[in-house]
Amino acid sequence: MDNLPETLPPLLLTATEALAVNLRQSEPFVLYHQAHDLLEADSQAQDLLKRLSATQSEVRGRQSRGKITQNDIEKLRALQSAAQANRALMDYARTQQSAIAYLREINQEIGQLLGVDFASLAKRPGCC
Repeated sequence: MDNLPETLPPLLLTATEALAVNLRQSEPFVLYHQAHDLLEADSQAQDLLKRLSATQSEVRGRQSRGKITQNDIEKLRALQSAAQANRALMDYARTQQSAIAYLREINQEIGQLLGVDFASLAKRPGCC
């Protein structure tokens, strides 16, 4: 937490650091990091992700030019099916969604305690 401004009151700084430590040690984040590491180590899953991403980009480009073919769609669907059948990819996606849901719950609880929806404030341009 070295990048926090030095102007934070000590109590708030301590609470922020404790929250960060607790988040990193929470089950959703531990599982997410484990799934991330397994995904990174799986060369087959990495290759599949690269092919899927490239094909999605190609299909979007062809679609924007009005030149998409049935073959393009079938190729994309086949790669999407392969991705959905890949355990490392699905575990990663599932744990990522779980971690995001957990963060939303934490944001909601903090917002209720503070009486403000600070998560929506952070989305505004020019804010923090």
